[in-house]
Amino acid sequence: MSYHNPVLLHPSIDNLVVDPAGTYVDVTFGGGGHSRAILEKLTTGRLIAFDQDEDSHANLIEDERFQFVPSNFKNLTRFLQYHKAYPVDGIFADLGISSHQIDTPERGFSYREDGVLDMRMNCQSGISAKELVNEYDEAQLSRVFYTYGELSEGRRLAQRIVKVRAEQPIETTFQLADALRPCLPKGKENKYFSKIFQAIRIEVNKEMEVLESFLTQTVDALKPGGRLVIIAYHSLEDRMVKNFMRAGNLNGEVEKDFFGNPLTPFKLIARKPIVPDEDEIMTNPRARSAKLRVAEKILVEPHEIND
Repeated sequence: MSYHNPVLLHPSIDNLVVDPAGTYVDVTFGGGGHSRAILEKLTTGRLIAFDQDEDSHANLIEDERFQFVPSNFKNLTRFLQYHKAYPVDGIFADLGISSHQIDTPERGFSYREDGVLDMRMNCQSGISAKELVNEYDEAQLSRVFYTYGELSEGRRLAQRIVKVRAEQPIETTFQLADALRPCLPKGKENKYFSKIFQAIRIEVNKEMEVLESFLTQTVDALKPGGRLVIIAYHSLEDRMVKNFMRAGNLNGEVEKDFFGNPLTPFKLIARKPIVPDEDEIMTNPRARSAKLRVAEKILVEPHEIND
C-alpha cells in the first residue's frame, strides 16, 4: 500500500469479524487496507467506512457491500442510523495519521519535510497549525505541549515561539523546527520534534475530544457480542481506550451494582495489548508504537473484570 501500510492487519481483522454476514464499520478508512481485508472475510455482510480526509477518496472500493461516509467518526451514530446500519457487529479504528499524510509535505504533518504548517485531517475545516502557532498565547501553547506532547518543557517552548513570531510569523514546518531547536537537548531533537508536532496535531484536530465522543457512542452502536477493535499509537490515546474497554467509561473506574457485580458493557478479549512482531516493525517502522486492544460487548449479564 503506497498510501498507507496497514498496521497489525491480520490480528485486527481476525478479532473484528466474528460473523461473515454481519455489518462492520471502519472509522479510519485512509488507504483502505483494513477495509479491503474486512471485505475479504465477509460473505453477505456489509462494511461502512468513515474518513474526513478528501485524499482518501482516491482509494474508494467498488463493492456493493461497501458504503463510504465522508465524515469524522465523531458522527458515528448519526450516519449509522442514516444508513440503517445501527447497531453493528463490529467497529474498527486505526488512530493517528496515515503514511500518506506524513509523506505529503504540503499537509504539514512532518518536521522532516518542509511545508506550510497545516496538520488538519480535514483541510476544509478548523484552524490550521499555522494559525495555532501564531495566534495561541503563551499559556495556551504551554498547555498544548504539556498535555498532548507530555513535555515538561512546555512553557519554555511556548515562550520561544512567542519570541520568534514577534519578529516574523512562523509559517512552515522547518521554520517551527528551527525556532525550537535551540531549546532541545543535543542528540534528542527528533524525539522532541515528534512530541511537539504530535501535540500541535492533536490540538488542531481535537483528537482526544473526538476519540472520547466516538468511544462513548460505541456502547449503543454495537450489538451484544459485537467487537470493538482499536489501534492506538501514543499513551494518551491508548490510556483512554484501555480505560473505556475495561470499565465502560473514560476514567477506568468500574462501577458496581448493589451486590458488588461490575457494571461494564464490555469484556476484554485480549488481556494485554497486541503489538507488532519484529518482522512487521522491520518492514514498517511506523508500526513500532502500535497497540491493538479488543473488547466484546457483553450479551446480558455483567462479567468479571480482567485485570
